[in-house]
Amino acid sequence: MRINFYIISSVSLLITLGLAIFLNSNWYVLFAIILGLTILGYYDVFQTRHTIMRNYPVLGRLRYLLEDLRPKMYQYFIESDIDGRPFNRVDRSTVYQRAKGVRDTIPFGTQLDLYAEGYEWICHSIAPRPFASLDHDPRFLIGNKACKHPYSASILNIAAMSFGAISANAVEALNAGAKIGNFAHNTGEGGLSDYHLKHGGDLIWQIGTAYFGCRDEEGKFNPELFSEKAKHPNVKMIELKISQGAKPGHGGILPAEKNSEEIARIRHITPHTRVNSPPYHSAFDTPLEMVHFIQKLRDLSGGKPVGFKLCIGYKSEFISICQAMIDLDIYPDYIAVDGGEGGTGAAPPEFSNYVGAPLIDGLDFVHNILNGLDIRKHIKLIASGKITSAFHVARAIALGADGCYQARAMKMALGCIQALLCNTNRCPTGITTQDPRLTIGLVPEDKKIRVANYHEKTIKNFVELLGATGLDEAKNLTRSHIYRRVSLNAMITYEELFPSIKPGAMLNGEIPEKYKSDFANANKTRWGIHPIAI
Repeated sequence: MRINFYIISSVSLLITLGLAIFLNSNWYVLFAIILGLTILGYYDVFQTRHTIMRNYPVLGRLRYLLEDLRPKMYQYFIESDIDGRPFNRVDRSTVYQRAKGVRDTIPFGTQLDLYAEGYEWICHSIAPRPFASLDHDPRFLIGNKACKHPYSASILNIAAMSFGAISANAVEALNAGAKIGNFAHNTGEGGLSDYHLKHGGDLIWQIGTAYFGCRDEEGKFNPELFSEKAKHPNVKMIELKISQGAKPGHGGILPAEKNSEEIARIRHITPHTRVNSPPYHSAFDTPLEMVHFIQKLRDLSGGKPVGFKLCIGYKSEFISICQAMIDLDIYPDYIAVDGGEGGTGAAPPEFSNYVGAPLIDGLDFVHNILNGLDIRKHIKLIASGKITSAFHVARAIALGADGCYQARAMKMALGCIQALLCNTNRCPTGITTQDPRLTIGLVPEDKKIRVANYHEKTIKNFVELLGATGLDEAKNLTRSHIYRRVSLNAMITYEELFPSIKPGAMLNGEIPEKYKSDFANANKTRWGIHPIAI
């Protein structure tokens, strides 16, 4: 192909040059274009990084162009309404419609295959509750006996997304929307920025392994700095991030191109450098120390609710934390369970695809262990992981959650088009970028209304679902209300699929067979798996 390139480019240059000299000077335009392509082709021949370009000068570049266009063409012209990933068009359209306040009904029946394995649905009653008689703003109170300032939370809140991972305009729009809708906005581990505080929305300040916003020069936890910021009136709760579903055990990544002077100031780091959050906490080394640290955060914050977020990995480690709670009689006010299907701007594919328990499995396990050890009464549960609809909220609450987080759905309410460019700083909607040429397109005054609209409509549909089941309170949803098809002619309830544990049962030695090895490996003085020698 290179020989053909040499011949064609040389002949084309000679012919167009001759036409320009002897026929008409307008041919110089074509000559210049061919000259430019020829120079580009010779560059391709002599460069050594890309084999395709080296073997197919100029034409080889089409591969990279088509590769860049492929996700867009696939999304708009090839995929059906129900097979898009990670979110299909039906789910995305529902978020967009509710955010924009336009018609969100569907015509002519469902497009889902109701007889496919894995299809799920919720039971309805012959005697449903009228919508007008129900609580249109279902909430739950977070705060146990050690908490001085309990927080009344909506059952649906904004999940952790840091300033830095998302733009200042996106943070503003989310927080202003939370203020309008009276729900909470999780800051993510990137620190407490001016944009989080500007509009007065309720905040959950997340503290990650790098202790951004409350760290010393060495990156260690700074109690004085934490206490000062935690007592801000907008900060309603504190969340200790142990792991996240998209990349559990990996730590966060802030690319150098996103690490501006402003972000560096907020996080107390060096600007314009790639910053990796450690995969582990330096403030504690054992389950016992972790529980003590939770109490320390509660004391330093003046008694505000403190919880922790994790994706379930070794089940024995979570059991170890629970045993430490019981021994110390110290309990977090809530636990946020993140599923392995959670999203992030940047994660290695091995971590995003193959590490961490999915939400349903993790939530079932956490609720069962807390119940079995009779400590669920002290702790509220928040579920997070690919929740976009009222049914997803109902399913999570039926499994044991008190409320839910949403991240990607809230980004879609802002205008995210699932361009899958979150890790490039080239997000076309100005959400996951720090490029001012792109962020200017996101107008907080407009998008805040969409965030509030989406939250309001989703809550409304949840309440309608609740009424359809014949219930009047979210806490009465149980695993028996949700069905899953397991084959063409068999369906079972979530109660059959994920059997509940009676409160205190595990204290009496009634440990299900599937958890016995996890209890055997649990040790509140250490992390990891340490099998007992036989």
